[in-house]
Parts: sequence; C-alpha cells; structure tokens
Amino acid sequence: MASTSFSTLPTQKHYDVVIIGGATSGSSIAWHLTQDPDFKGSVLVVERDPSLKYSASKASNNCMRQQFATEINVRIAQYAADFVNKFGDKFGPDPCVPNPPIRNFGYLYLSNSSGFTEILRKDQQLQSACGAGTAIISAADVKSKYQWFNVDDLDAASLNTKDEGCFNALGMIQWMRQIACESGVEYIDNEVSTMLVEQDRISTITLRSGETISTNNVVNAAGTRAAQVASMAGIKVPIEARRRYTYIFEVEEPLPEDLPLTIDPTGVHFRSYAAKDYLVGCPPIGPDHAVDVDDFSFAEDAWEKKILPIITHRVPQFKSARVTNSWMGHYEFNTFDCNAVVGPHNTISNFFFCAGFSGHGSQQAPACGRAISELIIHGEFKTLDLGALSYSRIPEGRPLTERAVI
Repeated sequence: MASTSFSTLPTQKHYDVVIIGGATSGSSIAWHLTQDPDFKGSVLVVERDPSLKYSASKASNNCMRQQFATEINVRIAQYAADFVNKFGDKFGPDPCVPNPPIRNFGYLYLSNSSGFTEILRKDQQLQSACGAGTAIISAADVKSKYQWFNVDDLDAASLNTKDEGCFNALGMIQWMRQIACESGVEYIDNEVSTMLVEQDRISTITLRSGETISTNNVVNAAGTRAAQVASMAGIKVPIEARRRYTYIFEVEEPLPEDLPLTIDPTGVHFRSYAAKDYLVGCPPIGPDHAVDVDDFSFAEDAWEKKILPIITHRVPQFKSARVTNSWMGHYEFNTFDCNAVVGPHNTISNFFFCAGFSGHGSQQAPACGRAISELIIHGEFKTLDLGALSYSRIPEGRPLTERAVI
C-alpha cells in the first residue's frame, strides 16, 4: 500500500467537500465518502499537523467500551467494535490493519456507595437492552475474579469483557488515510484561516498559504480547535481543550493476568498496557478547566500527588510501581453535555460538525464518519440515526448528557 504524502498546496480551486482536520474523525469521513458508490465528488482534507504529534488522537489511550449512559453512545460503540473486529477479515493482511483488533480485557467500573451502584445498575439495564454484556457484580465477586484488588471500601462494580478494552486506533487512522488517498482524496499540510458565508452557506474557505477554495460542503473535524474553526463562520460551539494525564508504569511482580480497564471511584483509571506494564490516567488534581490547545505541559505532579496513592490502595501489588513513560494530552471537551456534535449547523446548512467527543473520539470515529458521509451524499442518515447529536440541541438548550465520562 502506498504511503500517505502531504503537499502544502491544493491542486484545484474547487472541491465538493472540504474537511478541516485529518486525524481520526476527518480521516473516517474521508474514507467513508470514498466507499459509497453514490459519491462521485472531490474531497480536500486540510490538516495543520500531518504527523498528528499534537493531536488528541495521538495522545489517545485507544479504548473501546459499550458502558455508556446514553443509548446512542452504546450503539455507536457497537458499530465501532464490529468495524474494528472485521478489519482483518474484510480487508486482508496489511501492516496498517489493527491486529489484534480489540484486546478484550474489559472495563470495570468500581462503586463505593449504594447511590453510585444504583446509577451503574440503571446504565447496565440500558446497555443490556442494546445487547451489551454488562453485569453488576458484588465487591466479593470482584475479589473472586481479580484477587489482587483491595475491595474493603467497595459496594459493587459494573463489568463487561466483550468488545471492551483497547485497540490500535493509530493504525486505523493510518489505514483510513492511505485508502482515502488511493481513492482520490487530497490531503494537504495547511490550515484554514477564513471562511466566507453567503446566503446561509459557506461559499469559500481561504488557506493560511493564501489560496481561496470554493466548496459545496465544509466539515469541522478539527478536534480541540473546533470552536476556533466554527468562529470563522460566526458560530459558537462549547468545545474546549481539557488536560488529561497518562503514565506508563512497571512493577517488580506483574499481575498474573490482564488487568481490566478499572475506573476507581476517585476517577483514576488504570489497565494493562503491554505484557508486563500498565497504563494509568486521570484528569487534573484541581479544577478541570480549559487550557490552550498548544499547551502540553504537566501543570502538576499527578503521579506523586494523586495517582500513586490511589493505585497502591486499590492494588497493593503496585507499591513497587515505577514510571517508564508519560504524556499529557487533551480531551476535545463539549462543556454543554459531554457528547459529540455530529451533523449540520442549524442555519448554515453546508457546515457540518464532527467534533466534541469528550474523550471518546477514537472509538466513535467509525460511526460518526459514516454518518457525516451519509448526510453529505444522501441528505439523511441511512444506517444509524445520529440526529440526537445534532448541533441544534445546543442553541435550543436540549442537552443529551453523557455521565459516563472518565
């Protein structure tokens, strides 16, 4: 398969679709457009960081789960699991295809109160109605299944080990990019600087390099920069960058089997990483406020001040934990309801959103990319109806709150 290359300048003056952002969501949209036989148009993907070094996608922990509190997110996750699991069977051997598709060590939400257990139980009923294999188990059951846990302060837990764990999201992005390029999509290393809105439509965009491009459709898949991009069209969207810390650590005596992605009641989450080490992540210690999209600094020592005391309490075997790597990434956080914004603007009809995933972008990109492609090509959803995630809910004050955000 040919490698994806990025020129700086576009080759045309007009494109049927301009996608702003070429990471997970943008590449999913581009790929899905090329796979629909009814689409005959041209596509330009504008990506300011082709290496994805500073994207939310690159810093993602690449997780997959169905344990959500809203039905639409469960359905989106189920499509993602099916999409990733069938990569190898559908497309044949290729170094870009994630292999193995999903590492199914599961998700384990721990509860230390009857009130939170009841919330998990309600979510489990929703998930089960959608066909997910989530179960509510007692603290004693947690200890029986995973002997290394300290469960003295726990009430219960929510567990699913089918199609929940982690996957090679970066491999998926690379594969989508390459197939999209081979199918005629044009990626450029550039940035959109302005947009011209005429008669409730975006007629042209202007690039940082000075070129003006006319277009029929513009898609905002700009991740943490989605609000900045929307403002060029005079639109406000409540998406901002939020800090999230990740550490890789090793211990003297690894656990005898995979550690599920465990969400402690404190909000710290940890799981198996490679064969003998582990990944742990958390939000900031203090207020979880917006940060500059270019700020990737560690504002605090989250490992010593927050993470280490929590993981050693929950897993005493982790007392010998030693950090081997760490990074700080961003959630593209939707402050309105912690859910993605997918679909057209309510008045500028050819401006589409695919952003605001609030930490779920890697796993939601397949379904949301398909949805945007359907809207552009057919004018409606043809498979999974994502109308509940439309932009219109924001100005109309109709939040679809997703409370299962780590």
